[in-house]
Amino acid sequence: MATKSISKEAGDIMLASTMITLGARLQVLQAETDLSHDRLARLYREIRGCSPPKGMLPFSVDWFMTWLPNVHSSLFFNVYQFLNQRTPAKGTRAIIDAYKLYLEHVAEKGGDPSEPVLSFTRAWMLVRFFDSGMMQLSECRQCGGHFVAHAHDLQGSFVCAICRPPPRAGKTRAARDSKVPAMSLAVPKFS
Repeated sequence: MATKSISKEAGDIMLASTMITLGARLQVLQAETDLSHDRLARLYREIRGCSPPKGMLPFSVDWFMTWLPNVHSSLFFNVYQFLNQRTPAKGTRAIIDAYKLYLEHVAEKGGDPSEPVLSFTRAWMLVRFFDSGMMQLSECRQCGGHFVAHAHDLQGSFVCAICRPPPRAGKTRAARDSKVPAMSLAVPKFS
């Protein structure tokens, strides 16, 4: 019996360490592991070299609807859904694996993986929003990609942020300086 609890604790420590490395906030770690707040805070300081950030988790579905976060969120969620449905990775493990793939894709397209548009905490919250029925994937009528949208939105006339970007999309100073097209993150279609 004691061996089982030790292995569970070791598994929680490994899971928490992985999530901390990816940028998870303390509240995410508390929700996903059985480790105490103090233990998680010590682990966070050990791995990151600083105290965990304070404050509430971001709790707004509207952030995911703005054009660039929507593209990144849709990319992440399509990968997460594919992994969760078709591989042995389930739940938190699927979130971690999908987020790692998302970071690889961002780095490959010339983005800065140290400052991704979608943080691990927001990716975790996105999955929670889908689980609670607050969000859905809607198919773009022009490109056929599946994009994050508010739950219960009409789907027949949905056009994604890539097919219909806002007028100033990609016109930021950072995008101009990096010489990387802001629209280079295409959302893959998984069948």
